[in-house]
Amino acid sequence: MFSILALVCLSAQARELAEVLKGVEQHYNRVASLEVQFEQRYQEQGHAPRVESGSLSLRKPGRMRWQYSVPAGKLFVSDGKWVWLYSPSANTAERTRLKETEDFRAPLAFLLGKLDFQRDFGDFELRASGQDSTVIALPRNDKLPYTKVEFTVTPGNAIRRLVVDGIDASRMEFVFTGEKVNPPLPDSMFRYTPPRGVEIIEVER
Repeated sequence: MFSILALVCLSAQARELAEVLKGVEQHYNRVASLEVQFEQRYQEQGHAPRVESGSLSLRKPGRMRWQYSVPAGKLFVSDGKWVWLYSPSANTAERTRLKETEDFRAPLAFLLGKLDFQRDFGDFELRASGQDSTVIALPRNDKLPYTKVEFTVTPGNAIRRLVVDGIDASRMEFVFTGEKVNPPLPDSMFRYTPPRGVEIIEVER
């Protein structure tokens, strides 16, 4: 009897996980653009956490803009091919190919294509988080720059919180609020020209 009940519980849990993953996929695959406010917390091993915040704009295909209010002026922007990271405090602008970058913001690029959890990740675990659900996803292989990704999902299938654990024992956490679906986002938002006097750094992986 115990084994039968355990199988029933596991089956129900599997269906619930499948429903959550499908709901998130449908939510993001149906939109062409997205805007949210974010708070970002970065923790390196042995260092105090760094907390930053701002607004995130996403548009398919492959465009993203992280405009920081804290620290003011910081910018991370992708036109679908290149990624720019502008740091006003260092007076530098780094440029990297999107497919080559190891920046922790890059995993969010999956929202800009056709989201498919089974394709993008390996094993999954589902945990209840109050009314929300938390999906713990492991990478498909050890060549990726992270060891685990956690998605906290609202009942409406929006991602409220995202945590990325790096292979170097670092952790990047994002909390998203105020989601706007399909806002008009012009091409100019995703183009970047470094200001005069800024040091340009070409990053190759």
